[in-house]
Amino acid sequence: MTVPTKVKLVEVGPRDGLQAESTTLPPKTRIHFIDQLSKSGLKAIEVGSFVSPRWIPHLADTDKVYQGITKSPGVDYSILVPNKTGYELAIQNEVKSIAVFTAASETFCQKNINASIEESLQNFGEFIPQARAKGIRVRGYVSCAIACPYEGPIAPERVHKVALKLLNVGCDEISLGDTIGVGTPSQVQNLLRHNPIPLPQLAVHFHDTYGQALANIYAALEKGVSIIDSSVSGLGGCPYAPGASGNVATEDVIYLLTGLGIDHGVDLKKLLESADFIDKKLSRKTPSKASQALRLQMRSP
Repeated sequence: MTVPTKVKLVEVGPRDGLQAESTTLPPKTRIHFIDQLSKSGLKAIEVGSFVSPRWIPHLADTDKVYQGITKSPGVDYSILVPNKTGYELAIQNEVKSIAVFTAASETFCQKNINASIEESLQNFGEFIPQARAKGIRVRGYVSCAIACPYEGPIAPERVHKVALKLLNVGCDEISLGDTIGVGTPSQVQNLLRHNPIPLPQLAVHFHDTYGQALANIYAALEKGVSIIDSSVSGLGGCPYAPGASGNVATEDVIYLLTGLGIDHGVDLKKLLESADFIDKKLSRKTPSKASQALRLQMRSP
């Protein structure tokens, strides 16, 4: 199969990225960050999560952030909701797009959300139909789609089973995540070889622990996947993978897509402005040689 002619990027930096950084940013800073991302041409941005601040203090006051951002027309601003309580908060804040998450690993699911895979799906079944009836978009995440830090390699059939259940419970889009960033292109293509999810509803989410994320994205593109999760400046990491370097950087993905002649609709210069802003606020270095080179190129006269 040839690669898609157009790709949608799902920017997860404000949620999946910031929740794993060492610095906790106030709502005002997060609002400015998301507003900058909105101006870059991105069409899907994860704003935060309605999870207890006791568990993830970095995402406290997500309601204030959601209410404070300038919502550009045509941009999908999503909030992660771990359970029905989170969903009710989303309703209170008139959120138009939510995301839920489970895993293909039973052990990871138990340790991460204190529920079995089947219990997590049953929990989602309590509110996803209500959300759909209200016109709310629902995205589903499947963690450990390649391997688990506790169980090791995960068979593709296990991933497909969970993904299909998420689709059947009402998710509009399913994102398969290499949570600990150990996957290789051959494993990615093996995962996607008998994928039961319609390609227009399938996304991939790669961490870059071993520097394989871009190669894995290309492997997914070759299988027809046209939705890619990424995090500006490579924000994030995985607490279950020592040395994990975080999500694949959005700017690196854009460079790849541009080189392949794939339409992504993002203004790289404006995106890098948001990357510079958040790096300064977090006092962090740029995540990759490619990202550093792009920034130097954009600053040149």
